[in-house]
Amino acid sequence: MNINTNFEVIIIGGSYAGLSAAMALGRSLRRVLIIDSNLPCNRQTPHSHNFITQDGKTPSEISQNAKSQVLAYRTVEFKQDLVIEGTKNDNLFMVNTKSGKKYTAKKLIFATGIKDIMPNIKGFSDCWGITVVHCPYCHGYEIRNKKTGIIANGERAFHLAPMIKNLTSDVTILTSGKVDFDNDQLAKLKENNVRIIDKEIVEIEHSNGYIKNVIFRDATKENFEATYAAIPFEQHSHIPEALGCNFTEQGYIEVDMMHKTNIEGVFACGDNTSRLRSVSNAVAAGNVTGAVVNMELAKEQF
Repeated sequence: MNINTNFEVIIIGGSYAGLSAAMALGRSLRRVLIIDSNLPCNRQTPHSHNFITQDGKTPSEISQNAKSQVLAYRTVEFKQDLVIEGTKNDNLFMVNTKSGKKYTAKKLIFATGIKDIMPNIKGFSDCWGITVVHCPYCHGYEIRNKKTGIIANGERAFHLAPMIKNLTSDVTILTSGKVDFDNDQLAKLKENNVRIIDKEIVEIEHSNGYIKNVIFRDATKENFEATYAAIPFEQHSHIPEALGCNFTEQGYIEVDMMHKTNIEGVFACGDNTSRLRSVSNAVAAGNVTGAVVNMELAKEQF
């Protein structure tokens, strides 16, 4: 069995959080392996925003530049592969990849992100990240003053409504089913001229991801220029669960302020741990995680 034991840290996931953690570790002379399957969640998004110095660049431009800078540190390696299994024996972790490779390290960092679960609405996934978006901070300025829908219901829709209303006067909540607001919420929405349509959505009519109309079950349609959507997600990787990591009620990997999980030697950062889903937050979380992992290794060796 060919096992590569040259690494102190394995980072599973090589997007913004993983690369940021690797930079902190590389600058500390740590032997690091990044393993990434090259399927970032924002691969359809035309441009990234709200990240100072990088505003308006494409997601791939940011990640490619980051990767080139990180790999300038000679102790950091990058493999395009998919980790399919991870185990812990004593104080050493072993990961197996889809290509049949095995690697060991003293510390594991999961920067694996999350996978959005698309609703059964024709055209929805084609528009996701383009004109059907999740975050007013990442996308709101670009779709300001447009006729905007919120595909959500209940607390999630009510949470988004004030932020969207700040960006455009024409806001409609599309519950796609029975309305789930209390009387106070309904009064507040009415007071702010936020319409509610409860008809089931069956299709997003679009041109190359740019929304034209929302089509309902009763065959009626209404024009929108953009929509926000709150949709469920699942973890990209099953390995943290298999290792025994705890999860929050919302489905995120549970970590402390230092991005430590409940499993000694296992860390997590980025979208898999936080509702604050943005490039800038992923970079910040990765930077902290890399520093904490280096400190643990340094103390163990001192």
